[in-house]
Amino acid sequence: MPITGIYGPDDFANRPQGQTITHVAPARKGPALPMPSLEWTPEVEQATAPLYERVKQVIPPIEWPLMAPTIKAINELKRARNAVILAHNYQAPEIFHCVADIGGDSLQLAVEATKVKADVIVQCGVHFMAETSKLLNPDKTVLIPDQRAGCSLAASITGADVRLLREKFPGVPVVAYVNTSAEVKAEVDICCTSSNAVQVVESLNAPSVIFLPDRYLASYVASKTDVKIIAWKGACEVHERFTGAELRAFRDADPSVQIIAHPECPPDVLAEADFTGSTAHMINWVREKRPRRLVMITECSMADNVRAELPDVEMLRPCNICPHMKRITLANILESLLTLRDEVTIDPTLAVRARRSVERMINLKN
Repeated sequence: MPITGIYGPDDFANRPQGQTITHVAPARKGPALPMPSLEWTPEVEQATAPLYERVKQVIPPIEWPLMAPTIKAINELKRARNAVILAHNYQAPEIFHCVADIGGDSLQLAVEATKVKADVIVQCGVHFMAETSKLLNPDKTVLIPDQRAGCSLAASITGADVRLLREKFPGVPVVAYVNTSAEVKAEVDICCTSSNAVQVVESLNAPSVIFLPDRYLASYVASKTDVKIIAWKGACEVHERFTGAELRAFRDADPSVQIIAHPECPPDVLAEADFTGSTAHMINWVREKRPRRLVMITECSMADNVRAELPDVEMLRPCNICPHMKRITLANILESLLTLRDEVTIDPTLAVRARRSVERMINLKN
């Protein structure tokens, strides 16, 4: 079913600004630790050799001596701080495969965040992911290595916008993609990810649903359900740059190539793809199908991370990089663990409401 309406900031006169309920502060809950040696030594080479085996398909040998000392230091600091590192699939391979304790897409990280026993969570992803970890672990220290790691989707809508949508469509339930701020999550009925968006929408048993903020994911959901979808005019700056013509050019060059795409892409891209699915579904598809040559229409580093796991699959990469994800580096992960700086905090009264919408998603039965 086509989207029945799509709205954005320009559609509301005198649109108020949202409240800021999340802060990143240089708070410390322990003393700063001294900087470890970052020299490439035989000891470092031996200690990190198993890790390099994981990434040797995507990290040249000449680069490893520059990374390995920091990787070793991070892994030792995790034990000293009783810390765990959560990393999204869009993180670079040296982070995703070599220092992360838990890796996955937004849904996987949200679920795993509820099981974490460590005192400190270092979120290697963008800001809304760190907020989600804090919502689900209010008594833990949640750090983001670079507070500038934002998201175009999360920035496209405020809590005030959600309230205006509710005024315009009274009684219509609101679903928010997890790619939203805690402020927005506090105003909606339930969250979703690209993995479970259709399931979440249909679980509400409503004839119409407001779905925000990604217009393209909303379009994809609308094509999979009879529920009427009212959408918001947000988009991911990485996925919206792909075009159907780009995919056709890959097919013209090699008709045997397989193409898989994320539902945050525009409809003409999805129409050209052999498979459309969330980050987790795309990875599972590759594991099952093992195509000879593959174009993965999503963020660059995910293709690297899949190739590191499945070296027999040749990746042809259009390679749109998320500039926000790439703000997270080995260097600032190390700094974050040394100083416990850039702690994410959320106003407790609004956190209760935001947590409810995330927990409803996590507790949704299949």
